[in-house]
Amino acid sequence: LAEGPIWDAAGERLIWIDIVARIVHSFDPATGENTSIAVEDSPGLAIPRTAGGLVMAIGHGFAFLDADGELEPIEELPQAEIPARFNDGCCDAAGRLWAGTVGLGEEPGAGSLYRLDPDLTVTRVIDTVTESNGIDWSPDNTIMYYVDSLEYRVDAFDFDLDSGSLSNRRPFAEYDSSVEILPDGLTVDSEGGVWVALWGGSAVHRYTPDGELDRVLAMPTRQITSCAFAGPSLEDFYVTSAREWLEPEVLADEPDAGAVFVCRPGVVGRPARTFGG
Repeated sequence: LAEGPIWDAAGERLIWIDIVARIVHSFDPATGENTSIAVEDSPGLAIPRTAGGLVMAIGHGFAFLDADGELEPIEELPQAEIPARFNDGCCDAAGRLWAGTVGLGEEPGAGSLYRLDPDLTVTRVIDTVTESNGIDWSPDNTIMYYVDSLEYRVDAFDFDLDSGSLSNRRPFAEYDSSVEILPDGLTVDSEGGVWVALWGGSAVHRYTPDGELDRVLAMPTRQITSCAFAGPSLEDFYVTSAREWLEPEVLADEPDAGAVFVCRPGVVGRPARTFGG
C-alpha cells in the first residue's frame, strides 16, 4: 500500500511509505537505489524536517525518525471510542504539519484533522472526518485543498498562513459515489493546478484553480493513492498505487498494482515544504 510520496530536496531523494508493510522508503533517482526502514506501527506519512531526519504521523501519534531508524515519540494522541490511525498529510509554508486520521474500519466520522506546529503543539482542527487524505495549498498560500475520501469530493478552505486558521469550506471537485471512485492524495503544481489521485479510478485528474477538469493521466492499475512532483527540476511526477485488497484475478490483469510510477506531464511542481520543528 504505497503512499505519501514527497521530494526531499536536501537529500535528493523521494520519500514514500508502505502503510501495510510498515516501511519508510527512500528512492534515489540518480542511482535507482531504493532503501527502506521498518517502523513499529502503520505510517501515515514521513516528511523531511529542517532540523534533519523525518517527522512522521504513525499509528495514532507523531514521532521523529532519524537516519538510523530510531523513532523519537512526540505525542501519542488519545483514542476515542472508535480506534483510528493516521493516514495522509502535508506541511504548510510556515512549517506546520497537517495530518488526518481514519477509523480502523473506516467508520463514518471516526477521524479528525490535526495540526502539529513547529513548537510541537498539537491542535485538532476538524473532527467527524471519515477518511482524511490529501492536503496541499495554492501557490499563494491562500487556499488549502483537502480530501475526506468517503465524502467523494475535494474541498477548498480559505487559509490564513500567519495563524494557520481555516474558513469558508466549500466543494472544489466532486465525484459520483455510485461508481466507488474515491479522491485520495493530491498535490498542487506551480501553475496552481490540482492533481488528484483516484482510488478505484485508474487515473490522476488535474483541475484548474477554478475547479475545471483539464487533464486525465491514465494509469495501468486502479488503486491510485497519491502523487508528487520530484527531482532537481521538479518536472518528474511520481504516482503511488496499492495492491492491497485486490482479488487474484484483478492482480493477474494488473501486475503493476502497488508500483510507484514516474512520468513527465509537462508542468513542474513546487518545492516540498519541510517541517519546521
